[in-house]
Amino acid sequence: MTKLENEVQYQWALKRVEELFPLVQEDAREDDPLRMELQLLGNLVADYDEEHYPVGTPSLIEVIKLRMYEMGLTQTSLAKLIGVSPSRISEYISGKKEPTLKQARVISQKLNIDASIVLGV
Repeated sequence: MTKLENEVQYQWALKRVEELFPLVQEDAREDDPLRMELQLLGNLVADYDEEHYPVGTPSLIEVIKLRMYEMGLTQTSLAKLIGVSPSRISEYISGKKEPTLKQARVISQKLNIDASIVLGV
C-alpha cells in the first residue's frame, strides 16, 4: 500500500497505529517487523491527514491570545509591553485594526511570534 485512498482505509490504519504504538519500543531494531509496520502506517496516516485535514496557519489574533495566555498577560500588561494603548490591543484582538509595520516588529520581537504571522504573509 502506497497511499490511503479513503476514510475507511484511513480509520483502519489509524486504529492499527494505535495498536502498534505501545508494542514498539523506542530502541527497537530497524528490521523489527512491528517497527517497520508502525513507521509505514504512521507515514501513510500522516500523508492522509495533510491532504484531507490540513491545519492552516493561525491568525495573528489567535497567536496573540495564545501568547497572552502563555505569558500571563492581560490586555493592559500587553499594551505596556509593546508600547501601545490598551484600546489599541482591544482593536487588534477584535480584528478592527491591523498593527503598523513598526508595531508588528515589536509584537514579533516581544511575543516571539513569527514575522510572517504578524504581517499576514
